[in-house]
Amino acid sequence: MHAVLVYQSDRWLESRLEQLPFPVKAIAPADKSGVLAAMSEADVLLHALDPVTKTHIEAGGKLKLIQKIGVGVNTIDLETAKSRGIAVCNMPGTNTVAVAEQALLLMLAVLRRVAVQDRASRQGQGWSDRIQAAGAYGELAGRTVGFVGFGAVPRRLAPIIEAMGGKVLRWHRSDAEGQPGQRIEVLEDLFAKADIVSLHLPLLPDTAKIVNADTLSHVRPGTILVNTARGGLVDEPALIAALDDGRLAGAGLDVLATEPFEPANPLLARDDVVLAPHSAWLTRETWDRSLAVIVENVRRVERGEPLLHRVV
Repeated sequence: MHAVLVYQSDRWLESRLEQLPFPVKAIAPADKSGVLAAMSEADVLLHALDPVTKTHIEAGGKLKLIQKIGVGVNTIDLETAKSRGIAVCNMPGTNTVAVAEQALLLMLAVLRRVAVQDRASRQGQGWSDRIQAAGAYGELAGRTVGFVGFGAVPRRLAPIIEAMGGKVLRWHRSDAEGQPGQRIEVLEDLFAKADIVSLHLPLLPDTAKIVNADTLSHVRPGTILVNTARGGLVDEPALIAALDDGRLAGAGLDVLATEPFEPANPLLARDDVVLAPHSAWLTRETWDRSLAVIVENVRRVERGEPLLHRVV
């Protein structure tokens, strides 16, 4: 079996790939022609973030498996894969710890304006009135965190929020009996009651731009939005308008609608927005858990056994 990993590799990851029981060729997503050329020899495509299109799939004459490194498969042309009999699998749970910790980090980073403090301190302005203003900062304790979606990540994070003195609200469709926090039946009610709204939904037709001018019209001044899920969940012009008029005090965003982020996106220039480059999942531990799933699914492909976490 020959696998192609479409991801920007590094020395640490390369050392892990060398230990796998089959050859893996790592290609940077920016090398578009290199990715397409490698597809002709690939039995398995290991996919992280860059879209897997019909062109990629049709170039993979030997392709048997597209293995998503993560959970969301919205970046894979599932219909083409299905029509060609190519399995698509994901990895629920492998990045839960990392994403939960990043969501918490973004909440605290916005509350404490960490990016602004860091930049000002490096510029010798850390003791200025603007940075030393006590009213600029807040604590998580005593605040209400509203989770939009309540899968593995918020279920891990909710008890931590409560242990830190926060209150948990949750809006979701699946059963969560016995889980921490209070269930809110109407989404707009969660926006109205939460001090921090944290998004944990897949990007689907009925969740696209679920954060929009209407839902944001219900928030109280000073609310914070955190998104470690998918950028398409947020209507970015509506987000900017809510930041401008003070309905939102800030946002912590691991994802935006267009990735890599466009330099002209006005969110990049704002002090009230903390950004990360879709890296919530990205830890050594996540990769080690992911590689274990990859090895097992490649073994199952070779033996014709049922695959783990098959989507298509």
